[in-house]
Amino acid sequence: MEAQPNHKTLARTKQFRFLDKAMIIDSLDASSKTRNPWRLCSINQVEEVKLVLRLIPIWLSCLMFNVVQSQLHTYYTKQGSKMNRSMGPHFQLPPASLKVFVGITILITVPIYDRIFVPMARKLFGHPAGITVLQRIGVGLFLSILNVVAAALVEAKRVSVAKQHDLLDNPKAIIPIRVWWLLPQYLICGLSDTFAVVGLQELFYDQMPEGLRSLGAAAYISILGVGSFLSSAIISLVQAISSKSGNEWLGDNLNRAHLDYFYWVLAGLSALNLCVYLWTAKGFVYKKVEAQKPTGAKKAGTRAGEV
Repeated sequence: MEAQPNHKTLARTKQFRFLDKAMIIDSLDASSKTRNPWRLCSINQVEEVKLVLRLIPIWLSCLMFNVVQSQLHTYYTKQGSKMNRSMGPHFQLPPASLKVFVGITILITVPIYDRIFVPMARKLFGHPAGITVLQRIGVGLFLSILNVVAAALVEAKRVSVAKQHDLLDNPKAIIPIRVWWLLPQYLICGLSDTFAVVGLQELFYDQMPEGLRSLGAAAYISILGVGSFLSSAIISLVQAISSKSGNEWLGDNLNRAHLDYFYWVLAGLSALNLCVYLWTAKGFVYKKVEAQKPTGAKKAGTRAGEV
C-alpha cells in the first residue's frame, strides 16, 4: 500500500511538477504484485525531493558570500602585516589576531538581534521572527558587499600613504598607518555573519525534510568549503588576466599590487550575486509547519513569493 503523506512536513507548492510523474501508476505498475521503488514512488518521497531541490538555487546564490568571508583569513591578514601594529614600545599586535573582533561582534550583535531587533521588527512587519529567514540571509549578503567596499577603500588609503613615504618599492616596509584602519571591515564581517550564517543554518535545518536534516547541515557546511574553492578560482583568474597587462593585481609586493582593484571585483560580483539571490528568494516557497502545541511557540508557514 502507498504511504500516506505527512502533511506536517509537506510543502504546498506547484514547483517541480514533472516529479509528480513518479507517483503515477501505469499498466505495468498495476499488473505488478510488488512495487518497484525505481518506477513508483510515494507522495512523501516525491515531496521530500521537491523540498531538497528548491534549496539548491539558494545554496548556489550564497557561495559568493563565503568567497568574501574567506578573504578574512588571507588578504585581510596580509594587509594588516604591512601596517603599524605597535602597542607600546615592546609589543607588536599579530595581524591575524584582528579576527577576534569578528567573534566579539557576533557575540554582541546576536543578543541585540534577538532581544531588540526581533521584537521591533515583529511589531512593524507582523512576522513571528521579525523578518523571514531569507530576508535575514539577504541582509547578510548585502553587508558582505559593504565589507569588501570598506576593505578596498582602506587598501587604497594604505597604498597612498606608502606612496607619500616613498615605500612603494619596499615590500618589507611597515607602512606608517595604524592597523586599526582595518577594524571596520572586520566588524562588518562579523555583522554579516550574524545575519547570513545564522540564517543559512536555520534555513537548511527547518526547510529540509525531517529525515534529511543531517543533509541540511552538510549542505550549509559545504557552502564554506565550495566558497573557499571558488575564491581560489577567482584569485587565479584575476592573476592570469592582470598578468597579461604586465601589472599583477595580487603580486608579492602588496604596495605595487592592486589589491583594492581585486576587492572592487569581489564587490561587483557580490552585487550581481545579490540580485540573483533576490530573484531566487522571491519565488521560494517555505515548507508549511504546523503550529506547535501548548508549550511551544507558534511557527507558521510563509506564503509563496515572500522573501
